[in-house]
Amino acid sequence: MSVKHKTREKTRLNIQEPKHYQVIMHNDDFTSMEFVVEVLMDIFHKDQLEAERLMLLVHQGGKAAVGAYPYDIAVTKVEAVCARAKQEGFPFRMTVEEA
Repeated sequence: MSVKHKTREKTRLNIQEPKHYQVIMHNDDFTSMEFVVEVLMDIFHKDQLEAERLMLLVHQGGKAAVGAYPYDIAVTKVEAVCARAKQEGFPFRMTVEEA
């Protein structure tokens, strides 16, 4: 007489949120404050008040984090800003750092 045993498999799903990366804006003496506010509103979807606050943080502190995103989104935003800055003739610099 054979006995059938039921086998249970435990499946463990280890779903992790993607790592976030901070987008850092760096101050320079050439890029206009208006340009910085404009890209913060257009590309980073900040409202006028928040864009101006972040621009002043960059201006006064030399640099500031303006958002945290998954890597691909952070890099895409930086590339969009840098392309626009180049088109406008500004030497604007941004970096991406792991949050």
